[in-house]
Amino acid sequence: MNSEFCYKRIVIKLGTNLLTGGAGKLDREVMSGLVAQMAALVKRGVEITVVTSGAIAAGKEKLGLFKKNKDMPFKQVLASVGQNRLMNVYDSLFAEHGLTVAQALLTKSDLHDRSGYLNARNTLLALIELGVVTIVNENDVVAVDEIQEAKFGDNDNLSAMVANLVDADLLLILSDIDGLYTANPRTEPSATLIPVVEKVTQEIEALAGGVGSNVGTGGMITKIEAARLATSSGVRVIIASGHAPGVVERVITGESIGTHFLPHASPDARHRWLVSGLSSRGRIIIDGGAARAVARCSSLLPAGVKSVEGAFKRGDIVRLTDEAGTQVGYGITNYDAIDVDRIKGLHSEAIGVVLGHDFGDEIIHRNNLAVC
Repeated sequence: MNSEFCYKRIVIKLGTNLLTGGAGKLDREVMSGLVAQMAALVKRGVEITVVTSGAIAAGKEKLGLFKKNKDMPFKQVLASVGQNRLMNVYDSLFAEHGLTVAQALLTKSDLHDRSGYLNARNTLLALIELGVVTIVNENDVVAVDEIQEAKFGDNDNLSAMVANLVDADLLLILSDIDGLYTANPRTEPSATLIPVVEKVTQEIEALAGGVGSNVGTGGMITKIEAARLATSSGVRVIIASGHAPGVVERVITGESIGTHFLPHASPDARHRWLVSGLSSRGRIIIDGGAARAVARCSSLLPAGVKSVEGAFKRGDIVRLTDEAGTQVGYGITNYDAIDVDRIKGLHSEAIGVVLGHDFGDEIIHRNNLAVC
């Protein structure tokens, strides 16, 4: 990656008002400009994942239904129709730059479930490794009002979860407003932009209460909530206007634009969380060759496993030691303890034959490994 860039892996959240210009339908010119900026950076080594709004607006446009209706099934119909149109637009725009896109639809329950979290993380990281730009949105079609707790509620909070999932250096939230102000700039001419927020406090939340867009699910308050979540995971957050010329590259090169929320955990917060051992559910004892490979941050394969301890489940954190009991690291396991015991010492090709199912060649993938 070019040395002039301050961030290698970023999540970019694009809001409804930005993508529609407040007109209730997708603004292809705006989307084309944003995609061009992102594509230029991807080709120069920046890893970008997009969290997008706009499915409901796209559905309204395609069906010609612009009436005000807050009924949940109606919104789900619009989202179902609009997702296809939204992805088609992204696919065609990125294709103009020779880039491939993938779609990922998530709900909160997907990430609360251990296996769901692991599957989502592994898939998103694998797509990043392949140079694919993943377009993420909430799966509104299944997030019905009877299970509201399964909804993120807005794509701002979803973007913070995705930033955590992929270990992003930066979460860039692009909207139709320049950042967080001391008051609502639309009604208070004296309002000034706050360039840096060291910590999200009640005072900061109070400032956000009157600032934001009236269209779409989120407003400034949900962006502040997302900033709190992301910064606690060691991710820097910037809220800026997507209409600012060259905003994406200006942010990536370190220009002071928008409002910057400083992480109050170090970037290796996830690593420190893993190696703390506070959440470990069991132990995998590995041979000397596997211990040396793991120490080089290579994936743990079944051939290197000697024995297991504990009743851990797929998606749990387990402790890794060599046969002498020396601590090697921690990792998130792809298999239950009983399955690891059945495939220990075998080649990866035998996993499906022995177990009747296959969650990958690795007991622990290197992306889910923390070495002590």
